[in-house]
Amino acid sequence: MSWRKESRRAERGYHHGNLKEALLQAALGLIAEKGPAGFTFADAARSAGVSPAAPYRHFRDRDELLSSIAQRGFEQFEAVLNAAWDDGRPDTVIAFERVGKAYLAFARQEPAFYSAMFESGLSADINPALHAAGERAFGIIRAAAARLAALAPPGVARPPALMMALHIWSMSHGVASLFARGDAARRKLPMSAEELLEAEVLIYLRGLGFPAERRTAPEDRPPAAASGPWGKRST
Repeated sequence: MSWRKESRRAERGYHHGNLKEALLQAALGLIAEKGPAGFTFADAARSAGVSPAAPYRHFRDRDELLSSIAQRGFEQFEAVLNAAWDDGRPDTVIAFERVGKAYLAFARQEPAFYSAMFESGLSADINPALHAAGERAFGIIRAAAARLAALAPPGVARPPALMMALHIWSMSHGVASLFARGDAARRKLPMSAEELLEAEVLIYLRGLGFPAERRTAPEDRPPAAASGPWGKRST
């Protein structure tokens, strides 16, 4: 759901005392227009139609306001990724591809949340709930990578699932930040962002020994444990 729709509800709710929500939606709108570093605490208050002192009833400062927005973004992100992964059904590779597409779709459809989550420069210690929400979202990518790692061909050295998850996340985030966002200045591509990410992941998996033509896994059962320096480390 976009911040614009929520903002209209927040404006109606504010008259019933929903100041905190009004401030969150006002800040989301400012992030969409100016980026997470482009507004002040007073700007958020002005956009919400309240006095400069009003935000202090709910937030210590601008960083706490931003962290609340980022936390909400990660909670929505987690739900989107979890629905796409669907515990690897009906097939690990297909489900894994869905996760990548869902990642890009979230970045495109919720650019304000995405900016707050990844571009606000907030310390991980500022909000434990924000840190936990981010870890839960990443945990879905890590779980998907672990399931995929278990399907690596026998005899091929493969990295631990955590490292695979970090590699895949880096690729997804790079494509999302450069090509899948909603800003007009993004570089034009001769293909879709989804096609670019799919090609990157395919090249990566081929480097780990996965057959290039493998698009489905009829039974999706993991082979025998791989040997090599990373052999049995799957988490």
